[in-house]
Amino acid sequence: MSNPYLRVKTFVFLTLFLSSIAFYAQSNNAIYYGQNETRSFIVKKINKTIVPDGVLDEPIWETANSANNFWEYFPLDSIQARQQTDIKMLYDDKNLYIGITVYALGKDYAIQSLKRDYRAGNSDNISLLFDTFSDGTNAFLFGINPYGVRREGLISGGGQDSRNFTTTWDVKWKGDSKVYNSWYTSEMVIPLTSFKFKEGETKWKFNSYRFDSQSNETSTWINIPQNQRVFGLGFMGDMVFEKPLGKSRTPLALIPYVNGSALQDFEEGDNTNKLSVGGDAKVSIGNSMNLDITVNPDFSQVEVDDQVTNLTRFEISLPEKRQFFIDNNDLFGSFGDSRDANPFFSRRIGIAQDTADNTIENRIIGGVRLSGKLTKDFRLGFLNIQTAADEENEIPSNNNMMLALQQKVFARSNIGLFFINRQSFKDYDFVLPEDKYNRVLGLDYNLISQDNVWSGKFFFQKSFQPESNGKDLATGARLEYNSRNYKASGKLVYVGEDFRSDLGFVRRTDILKSFVQLERVFWPSNSFIQNHSFQFFPIFIWSPSMDFKNTDNEFRGQWEARLKDQSRFSAEFSNIYTFLIDDFDPTDTEGAIPLPGNQGYHYNSVKAEFNSDSRKIFSYSVEPSIGRFFNGDRFSFQGGMTFRFQPKVFLSMFMRYDKIKLPDPYPSADIWLISPKIEVTFSKSIFWSTLIQYSNQRDNFGINSRLQWRFAPLSDLFLVYNDNYFVDGFAPKTRSINLKITYWLNI
Repeated sequence: MSNPYLRVKTFVFLTLFLSSIAFYAQSNNAIYYGQNETRSFIVKKINKTIVPDGVLDEPIWETANSANNFWEYFPLDSIQARQQTDIKMLYDDKNLYIGITVYALGKDYAIQSLKRDYRAGNSDNISLLFDTFSDGTNAFLFGINPYGVRREGLISGGGQDSRNFTTTWDVKWKGDSKVYNSWYTSEMVIPLTSFKFKEGETKWKFNSYRFDSQSNETSTWINIPQNQRVFGLGFMGDMVFEKPLGKSRTPLALIPYVNGSALQDFEEGDNTNKLSVGGDAKVSIGNSMNLDITVNPDFSQVEVDDQVTNLTRFEISLPEKRQFFIDNNDLFGSFGDSRDANPFFSRRIGIAQDTADNTIENRIIGGVRLSGKLTKDFRLGFLNIQTAADEENEIPSNNNMMLALQQKVFARSNIGLFFINRQSFKDYDFVLPEDKYNRVLGLDYNLISQDNVWSGKFFFQKSFQPESNGKDLATGARLEYNSRNYKASGKLVYVGEDFRSDLGFVRRTDILKSFVQLERVFWPSNSFIQNHSFQFFPIFIWSPSMDFKNTDNEFRGQWEARLKDQSRFSAEFSNIYTFLIDDFDPTDTEGAIPLPGNQGYHYNSVKAEFNSDSRKIFSYSVEPSIGRFFNGDRFSFQGGMTFRFQPKVFLSMFMRYDKIKLPDPYPSADIWLISPKIEVTFSKSIFWSTLIQYSNQRDNFGINSRLQWRFAPLSDLFLVYNDNYFVDGFAPKTRSINLKITYWLNI
């Protein structure tokens, strides 16, 4: 069989298979586990204002309907919750008012800190999900804990996995809590302008989930099976408004900043003092569209990236933390395949490589970002950002543009179309002809069945750039099945050797990749084990340009057990084959002799992992592994620990050690990554955190210390100190201090 026919037949078969499954899944009505009909409650309209002090002493709460009778999600998912929750809602023309009563065994709550946007899974709290377009795809999240600490977030992609969940999004709202002997109450006042919804709407989809550390229970208003995510949007009830919602007029929000900074570069012997001014504006267009404008943005206050040890030949992606790129980010960043062919990765904008291939900041001059829903089923996203030239580091000024369209089909699926353009308009001597522009056009079909059992994707992308030889396509398909006892998934991805997306994340080109993952889950009764599973996960990669030579294989088998005390244990065996096309030094040792390319390597390894109960004051994880590594040996150990001095101090430590021993004349190495962090929340408005990171692979010892004072809603004063040293000799690299003030002004 000729290679072109092999590729074509494979993709035709997989596309037809995915389409048939998609139509089968869409044709079936949702079957909600443990219930036969959708639950609902009435949200009454009032003409009084409620002050959110956490005490439900206003008589008007007695008139409100309740969302109650919660179901247990963990440790069982077939009974009513042992510790119940009652949620009441009222509204007026401006606000949604929420009163919550949460029953508990006592007052011994687990609280990580007083900082906003806390992590929910290891502490006591309750979260509320609002699917304002009832599409089962996107939702707003608002949460609160017994101390009145708040969080908000966005859920996309139906809540299928953790990548669809972000708490980086911020919006103005109020809330507080009051603790009693065996319960606590919370009040929340959320402006309707915080949501996006259709004018005249009378019903939103709603669910709520709660973590209760004292009874070791997780509960939800709508009964959700444990094989599904607790924030999955396939399981929602109805909140029905007494009268239709009116037009939501979001005031114009201006968010200016002033930043004074001092930087000392010890390598270059330079001292730089700088005063920067800029800001953002947020404009609401109707009830459903956002226009974000930024001018000379500054991200000095954003949390520093966690350093990682990279023993592969490929780049590692890190999460986006900049607020400007967060809202509706799924509309831009969910195209293609997140691991192998993601055409838009917002971190590419504002970050570039200098002449020594070091990653440095590339100043953003300004930009606009329009996103939201034009109709109930049709979404639009448009982004245009201009970056500045840095001719000393041979970085051109680029215009970065993306247009994204998404149409809902069937119950929860959608079809998306996008166009990306990265272009430098000026002719620079240091820019090669093939790098003057890069454009990508693509199409996605995203499948989510109504009951969350089936999900998948088909995508097709083509890039356009000067001097391409035509091998500039990327396409693929993925299908997943998730039931209580069986899970299965499969993927096939092709990325041509000339495919490029300068604003995307493409780990490698010239691949045809496939994998199949099979998992059998067991639910023992009367056991300390909550569930355990066996997984089998083979991966194959071929190189089309090398006559479809098999360049990578991995056969992975795993057993995993989740215990009823919420700890977790797993054991894994891997058999790996890697064909090195080019020479490669996995230790990244300067001046070392790399492993020879054009050669294959077989190696095996075993790994175990244990994670203790994260609800405890002290928790930890350990993950040792040992085995062959290319033509040598490798021992690795990584672990972490956390300790809470509730509720104001949270200590954490991450450590990884890799011992790589290769035969002479190739390099061996001991690679360390140590990262302690201390977080102190003096109050709900003053936070201090210090992160220390030591990595001898990156030859860096870094200190990032950040003091934040939230002096008004979403308005902050930051004092940020950064210090970096070379590991050898502990010589200083750079040192900086920033004083930045931002203020959120509604007009």
